[in-house]
Amino acid sequence: MTFKKHISSAANDEMKTLARLLDTARERRKHGVVVLEGIHLLQSALAAGWQPKAVYVNEGAAGNGELLSLLARIDPHVCHLVATAVLTKVTALATPAEVLAICERPTSHIEEVAGTCIMLDDIQDPGNLGTILRCAAAANVREVFLSKGCVDVYSPKVMRAGMGAHFFLNIHEAQDLPARLAARDGLKLVTHLEGSVSLYSQNLSGPVAFVFGNEGNGVSTAVLEQADVRVRIPMPGHAESLNVAMAATVCLFERVRQLEG
Repeated sequence: MTFKKHISSAANDEMKTLARLLDTARERRKHGVVVLEGIHLLQSALAAGWQPKAVYVNEGAAGNGELLSLLARIDPHVCHLVATAVLTKVTALATPAEVLAICERPTSHIEEVAGTCIMLDDIQDPGNLGTILRCAAAANVREVFLSKGCVDVYSPKVMRAGMGAHFFLNIHEAQDLPARLAARDGLKLVTHLEGSVSLYSQNLSGPVAFVFGNEGNGVSTAVLEQADVRVRIPMPGHAESLNVAMAATVCLFERVRQLEG
């Protein structure tokens, strides 16, 4: 394959820009872009119809057959070959990915959503957020609403944890969750330890808004006030609570179980 250019210096302006995009949500939002790291994310993006604005191929992976087949589907004028040593300075990964791609950040178009969704109230850990998105995609819950206090849903860490889930979800950022809940019909279910009933006592076969809260503080009071029911996951063993990503997985797949049954 012929590349537009070969980049051999970390002082290159494009590499400086790439480093800033990988490092801060502010830069990604300013430029309206998402950065993908690795073959799997690029493959998932292309499968979902995304087309990169720029692609940077790790020189050490330039002969990778799987990567070359993906690059054949991309305009060669946006593809650049980059020295491995340069990418090592740009990325936070111990070993730079085979490829990095810059794509346009999706814009949210919210119509009236009547079906099942998840709402995330100030989730801060990128691994938790990415895992929840991956779980939602696996459970076929496509609508995701994020409060303003959530970590950047398109950060590299969240993207990697999501394993491609982003491309198959409708993600709505910076939402007023209490207002969203107030406007919805159907069951509004919040995970909460106080004043709660067992998750397994609930009929989840209809439209459900699942709400999961911040790792340390849970859901906000304003969100709690809009909930129909507070649920807990029964834990007969020796643990006070579950990680929020684990709790979301249990809840969403209890719904799957009920629908399958």
